[in-house]
Amino acid sequence: MKVLVIRFSSIGDIVLTTPVVRCLKQQHKDVVVHYLTKSAYGAILMNNPYIDKMYLLDDDLDAVTEKLKEEKYDCILDLHHNLRTMRVKKALNVKSYSFPKLNVQKWLLTNLKVNIMPDKSIVERYLETVRSLGVTNDGKGLDYFLREDKMLSDSDIPVSHWGGYVGCVIGGSYNTKKLPVEQWRKFCELIPYPVILLGGPEDRDEGLAIAEQDNIKIYNSCGKFNLTESAELVKIARVIISNDTGLMHVAAAYKKPIVSLWGNTSPDMGMFPYYGFNNLKERVAPESVIMEMKKLSCHPCSKLGYNRCPKGHFKCMNGLDMAVAVEEVKRLWSGVGKS
Repeated sequence: MKVLVIRFSSIGDIVLTTPVVRCLKQQHKDVVVHYLTKSAYGAILMNNPYIDKMYLLDDDLDAVTEKLKEEKYDCILDLHHNLRTMRVKKALNVKSYSFPKLNVQKWLLTNLKVNIMPDKSIVERYLETVRSLGVTNDGKGLDYFLREDKMLSDSDIPVSHWGGYVGCVIGGSYNTKKLPVEQWRKFCELIPYPVILLGGPEDRDEGLAIAEQDNIKIYNSCGKFNLTESAELVKIARVIISNDTGLMHVAAAYKKPIVSLWGNTSPDMGMFPYYGFNNLKERVAPESVIMEMKKLSCHPCSKLGYNRCPKGHFKCMNGLDMAVAVEEVKRLWSGVGKS
């Protein structure tokens, strides 16, 4: 059986699909798994041993589709479910399975604050696409594979951080998913441990503004490392505190203790840190701490995000208590390595 898995973007969403390819590959010994994603995200899956072949999309979907036709797939697992994936499925004309996006439920939650979202991770919805193939959740959580040879050396990390550090993921796809600089500055001032700021080139200036208060304690890595190297920094961090963004899910793949910070989005939509079988309301993952302004009348306001707060006050992030965040990180730091 030859299967094509499709998820075009982005970092976190792709990482959240990894249980599907692992379970499919391990539970069907004769299966061949191909994966279609955007070129920009190919590095996420390049070392995944459960994927036999990858197709990378630049701009020309028709050209990629013509190549896919030659593969003669038995079925397609559509884990993105949008107009472009519909074009691919129509062109290949084979049996396909699409995951439920629950857009109506998300609209009710963000617009009317009526929550009828299922209490489960989006991973469980991804896995519904392979249920009819006899594939079940193995409970092993997410995957993120690095090369066997380390990308980073000790010289890439300050000596002051060799004994352990808190990884602070300051980036985000939208401004309303990002903790403001002043909030990060409060956190870094209060935390008694070394800190590494994690993000892309677009986060470099904010990282500089956060780190300037203590350039010894706080190391700004934003823009200095590629995604694979940043994933390695996540892997060797002692605790991660993160916005709702891709590296948060990379941290969950490495079973790191995580304090997640929620602005305009909500973990109720199923994108909370996932370690295996954990749901949200009755969490069986003590490594995960969720901080959000649940009682704020305008929260959540979007399933994705905005450039700025629609209300102008950004209370969902500005209202998060950094002293509480520090205490949670200290608790998780002390618990690392304990049974």
